[in-house]
Amino acid sequence: QVQLVESGGGLVQAGGSLRLSCAASGRTFSSYAMGWFRQAPGTEREFVAGTTWSGGQRYVGSIADSLKGRFTISRGGANTVFLQMNSLKSEDTAVYYCAAGNRGIRAREVDYWGKGTLVTVSS
Repeated sequence: QVQLVESGGGLVQAGGSLRLSCAASGRTFSSYAMGWFRQAPGTEREFVAGTTWSGGQRYVGSIADSLKGRFTISRGGANTVFLQMNSLKSEDTAVYYCAAGNRGIRAREVDYWGKGTLVTVSS
């Protein structure tokens, strides 16, 4: 059974940092795209960052334009992905979801979702 389990969420003050982790199990995700989405109350789920496989053990990262400069994504091997979030703002408050897709990391391409981890940024 495939599972994506997020960790690292919590309460942080504005300007602070958090590092989210996602551990996948149940199969090997070496050629899968893995990444993060988020959903704030009353809004649609939105893309945050993703890593796509470029061959061998290489992955290419991408960050939503509005988050560049504050968020970074890294792949810790085939089944792990991290999201480093710096200079957090109150508008970053959301449930953050780990995602994995065999064809890509756009929402329609995601095959597996985690259950989410809540990030709350206090101002």
